[in-house]
Amino acid sequence: MPTSPTPPSDPSRSPLQPSPPLPPPMPPRAGRREWTALGVLMLPLLLVSMDVSVLYFAVPAISADLAPSAAQQLWIFDIYAFVLAGLLITMGSLGDRIGRRRLLLLGAAAFGAASVTAAYATSAELLIAARALLGIGGATLMPSTLALVRNLFLDARQRAAAIGVWSAVMTGGVALGSVLSGVLVEHFWWGSVFLVNVPAMLLLLALAPVLIPESRDPEPGRFDLLSVPLSMAAVLPVIYGLKRAAEHGPDGVSGLAVLAGLGFAAAFVRRQRTRAAPMISPDLFRERGYASAVVLNLVAAFAMMGSAYFTTQYLQSVLGMGALEAALWSLAPSVAIGAAAPVATTLVQRGADRARVVCGGFLVAAAGFGVLGLCGTDSLVTVLVGAGVLACGIVTVMSQLTDLALGAVPPRRAGSASSVLETGQEFGGALGMALLGSVGAALYRRDLDGSLPAGLPARAGSR
Repeated sequence: MPTSPTPPSDPSRSPLQPSPPLPPPMPPRAGRREWTALGVLMLPLLLVSMDVSVLYFAVPAISADLAPSAAQQLWIFDIYAFVLAGLLITMGSLGDRIGRRRLLLLGAAAFGAASVTAAYATSAELLIAARALLGIGGATLMPSTLALVRNLFLDARQRAAAIGVWSAVMTGGVALGSVLSGVLVEHFWWGSVFLVNVPAMLLLLALAPVLIPESRDPEPGRFDLLSVPLSMAAVLPVIYGLKRAAEHGPDGVSGLAVLAGLGFAAAFVRRQRTRAAPMISPDLFRERGYASAVVLNLVAAFAMMGSAYFTTQYLQSVLGMGALEAALWSLAPSVAIGAAAPVATTLVQRGADRARVVCGGFLVAAAGFGVLGLCGTDSLVTVLVGAGVLACGIVTVMSQLTDLALGAVPPRRAGSASSVLETGQEFGGALGMALLGSVGAALYRRDLDGSLPAGLPARAGSR
């Protein structure tokens, strides 16, 4: 019986010496199906980010139709962001347990139903409830999309490119929402700003089961119900306090709200460290690069939202533009955003050190702030250039830090990792508006008080 030839032995290696370990297998590369699935995932991400600003022009029409009180009008505008921020951690952990695709589909159905309810709301109370349900749906969609991107693209180079697209869509959606709102309200009734969500959600419900494979943590442990209210109590008071400080200036109520949230945050962290199956595993922050990515991403969101606040104020209060005209001009810097993340990804893939690229992004953003500092009372071009340079730097930073954070954690924890990262962004954005807005208002009053007639106090512009 013939035998296969024996491969020649290596004379330089002792027979007792173990064979060298085989190199780890290369992760599978994504194909057309995965890239098509990415396009489908961008639909809910775009709509969730747009809903942050989609009421910008619809509020006057809503006020005329539903006659909400001043407090109800604030809740119509703010309840979405509050619920979204408060539930991100819960929904990210839930997706790891029940399946991210399943949570995505549940969220899409809730988001679509809430959109229809909001569009045809007959009272301010019903609209507030519908906006809260939109926030719940958004909280399921955002971490699910990012976690599914992590599991669709296992190759590091492809994952970085996909996350660059994710970052650009999320950033651009906020700017696009206000413009879309103005166009729709000008030609239709205010409910149309919500109905645009419905076709996209139906398309997602039809295509996601076909294109997107299910993924979950194979050993998630028991879901910790008590951590749900604790996480919300940690997030919501801080977000509320920061938003109140941005709108009315720092006061006792905003300070107490932030302190209460920080107290609940300490209790939440203590519970996670003592539970056998925590909602957010402390091991996440032991992964190399994850904690630093979360913190630096928060700083980037701080810079982005703080600068956007002043840019909007400048276009309307200084240049005297109407809301729709200001929103259209504010889209101009967004043109450069689409190229920033892919360029940064290409640099890293061609051998550039990621830390240097992130530092470069922060330096570019700082240069954008410097250009904005040169603005006078009639400097539209300077404002647009400065805002564009700043946005390019920030999107470069956020795309690389998001890729670093998700690449540092195992795929089974992608949902929890995504939710913590996105919650940090919400904190950073609220802090940027509160801190920089308060500093700007204080400087405004200081500089203007000396130039006004005696007894006439300086007043800040419309927020």
